[in-house]
Amino acid sequence: MEINLFRFCSGLRVLGYVMILLVAAIICVSYYAVVLLTCGPDLLRGGYHSFLSFTIVIIFHVLLILLIWSYIRVVLKDPGSVPENWTAAFAEENPEVGSSLAAAEDGFERRTRGGGYCTHCQNGKPPRCHHCSICRRCVLKMDHHCVWVVNCVGARNYKFFLLFLVTSILLAYFINFFHEAKNHSASPAKSAIIFLAFVLNLAFALSLVCFLVMHASLLSSNTTSVEVHEKKGLARWKYDLGRKKNFEQVFGMKKSLWFFPLFSEDDLDNIPALHGLEFPTRSDVEA
Repeated sequence: MEINLFRFCSGLRVLGYVMILLVAAIICVSYYAVVLLTCGPDLLRGGYHSFLSFTIVIIFHVLLILLIWSYIRVVLKDPGSVPENWTAAFAEENPEVGSSLAAAEDGFERRTRGGGYCTHCQNGKPPRCHHCSICRRCVLKMDHHCVWVVNCVGARNYKFFLLFLVTSILLAYFINFFHEAKNHSASPAKSAIIFLAFVLNLAFALSLVCFLVMHASLLSSNTTSVEVHEKKGLARWKYDLGRKKNFEQVFGMKKSLWFFPLFSEDDLDNIPALHGLEFPTRSDVEA
């Protein structure tokens, strides 16, 4: 029996919506266990317990707001698509490669100077752009398609994705620390819900830690998950501008916005990589 891989890939989008519901369920259970079930009653007692619970609630809400904000941004933000007129503009600026673009009709991707050609989209591809079989389109600086967000992670939402990973792990470990610090005098029903929140967040955090470590390594070398195999055997990756500049290519140069899912207008105007169509290389920096 012939297997239709494209239909299978499209089915992963349905799985993604289930994952969104799972993330929402973990957040709701955690909120109920920490804020409503445990800290809420303590806030009315006054004294040390009230102050401690108030501090816990504030920290929890700050992390939760950043997590939800980053998650919504990475789910809803377009990672970047190739403009419809990009092929025409590219061929016009580079007439010597026009024939190469027109010749890519045999089912294989043909590389050209500064980009390539996608036979699925029948369009040119900017540098670092790749075709996603699930989204069925080319994505600018594509890193991977994430079922957790039902979206591709690319040039324009990679920062939001990384912030989601970081805040998820911080919130999960905060809840785990909170669970360990609580006494065990609660009722069986309370203890069961708190323990459920603890287990869910611990499992979620452990599953993301390795992923975050991997992406931290990719970020430090200005590489995507797709590009890892492309740089094998190279003495130096051409997009590796140094750790500081690599970080700024994703998070921007405005330090006050590094930990928020936002970009300043100056960064959007001055860092082409945030738009996903142009990327500085080592030769550009060293010149």
